Amino acid sequence: MQATSRWISPPLYMQVLIAVAGGALLGALFGREPYLGGLRNEQLGTVGLLVVSLLKTLAIPLIFFAILDALIRTSIPLRQGGKLLLICLVNVSVAMAIGLLLMNTWQPGLAWYGHVDELLHFVPGAKPSAAALANVQAGARSPIEYLASYIPRTILEPFSSNNIIGVVLLALALGAILRYAHGASGQAGGIIAVVVRGVERIYAWLVRLLEWIILAVPLAVFGVVAQVVGKSGVGVFSVLWIFLAAMLAGLAVHALLYYPLVAWLAGKKPPKVYLGQGADAIMTALSCNSSLATVPVTLRCLERMNVSPQSSRLAACVGTNLNNDGITLYEAMAALFLAQALGFDLPMASQVLIVLASIIAGAGVAGIPEAGLIVLPLVLSAAGLPDQVILAAIPLIMTVDWIIARARSGVNVMSDMLVAILLDAGRVPPETVPVSRTSR
Repeated sequence: MQATSRWISPPLYMQVLIAVAGGALLGALFGREPYLGGLRNEQLGTVGLLVVSLLKTLAIPLIFFAILDALIRTSIPLRQGGKLLLICLVNVSVAMAIGLLLMNTWQPGLAWYGHVDELLHFVPGAKPSAAALANVQAGARSPIEYLASYIPRTILEPFSSNNIIGVVLLALALGAILRYAHGASGQAGGIIAVVVRGVERIYAWLVRLLEWIILAVPLAVFGVVAQVVGKSGVGVFSVLWIFLAAMLAGLAVHALLYYPLVAWLAGKKPPKVYLGQGADAIMTALSCNSSLATVPVTLRCLERMNVSPQSSRLAACVGTNLNNDGITLYEAMAALFLAQALGFDLPMASQVLIVLASIIAGAGVAGIPEAGLIVLPLVLSAAGLPDQVILAAIPLIMTVDWIIARARSGVNVMSDMLVAILLDAGRVPPETVPVSRTSR
């Protein structure tokens, strides 16, 4: 029998690291000088920005159909579902409070001040207009007026304007209607069943298209890094550490202080049990960079903690679509970081809007490959950052995002375990239920 060899593609983070090294080498060697028949690093950078543009274009329809598909498929008991939603809302609110406190007291984005402006010079038409800056920094409107401005006026308006809040609100409304109609029709034939199957197929096609675009992400990183290093030198990487440190600090405070404390005080699981018995799931998430792929290990860890199978499955299998504290905290902090780097003095109303956009955009994206990469451009847009800044900054952020992505997955798994513990709080174990004695 003839043995056949099969090429195994390296993981995405390894491809990105190779792209960073290759792009930096090319930029350092040639700078702005032409090579290979007139090819310049600026042209490679333009190709890289096109890939990021494709990701941003795909993000809105992908999130829309992801939420529709999740609402149609998911079945949650009303009482447990309400408790699950409340726990997730409290957890993500605490995460956002930690992020806002950290970003406003430390202000790590100021370390990038001036460096992002340098990046804007090599992107055509990148300088934001005075009107755009005024719109970002406008503090005259109240939070209610800010929120009202994101409510869609027509069904198609959120899609044309990349209004992530409006898209999610529309998806939730249509998803609820479809779910009700699908259940009322007995899930049999008819127009509703055709629409449901259409939603499932479109979502599957969009995920497949996303997987194809992700294959080109290393090329985007290679091109943009070559262009940046060719213009500014390898010293541009010296400022990336502060971004990495800020993101990891926010995730660490939330995961290593808040989660164990709540598990201990409200769930009666001391840190020795929560962190010790859950270590396998946390390390698996850090290794494979996926909270969904970690679900079987998460369930085993919760079983060792004596959490009921019902609560475990609800939190780890169903609730994982809502337990995206890692993604939402990262998106909000990254948006505020870049706003500080550009010198935008964002009022609290704008910061709350960014937080709200992060929470809403993070809902229902657990099953999307590289969900953080998809959501980030939309949250940055909600922050009011110019498109040119978003296109230029994301490839640079991706040079350290492979580290942050693993931390995000670990946080999401720790969130799943905490939610399961809290859902199970107050449950009387079967073996402790008193048995009534009756005479025969």
